[in-house]
Amino acid sequence: MQVDVAVPGPRSLEFRPNAPGQEQGNRMCRNIKLLFNFDPPVTDAEIRAASVQFVSKISGFQKPSKSNEAAFNAAIEEIAAASARLLSSLETNAPHRNREEEAAKAKARSAARFGD
Repeated sequence: MQVDVAVPGPRSLEFRPNAPGQEQGNRMCRNIKLLFNFDPPVTDAEIRAASVQFVSKISGFQKPSKSNEAAFNAAIEEIAAASARLLSSLETNAPHRNREEEAAKAKARSAARFGD
C-alpha cells in the first residue's frame, strides 16, 4: 500500500503584510530589541546580544553543540559587525528615543497581549 505524504516546501521569504490589527512595520522577532536612535547610543554589548538572539532564532540553537560552536560564534560576530555598521550609517531627523519610555511601552503591550 502506497501512502502519499505532502511535504511542505520552504517558507516563502517574500513580504507578507501584517495581520489585521497589527501595526505596520512591526513584524520582527519579539525578542530582538530596537537599537536605532537612542540617547545614549546603543552599546556594543546590546548589539552583540541582539546578534546572539538572531543567530539563535535562525539556527534553532540556544547553545550549539561543540561541532557547531565555531560556526555559531562566527555568525554572531559577523551579524554584530554588520549591525554596528548599519546603525552607524543610519540617519534620522526624529528625536532620540528614551529607553525608559520604550520599556514602559513594551510592558504595556505585553500586558495588553498577555493580561499581565
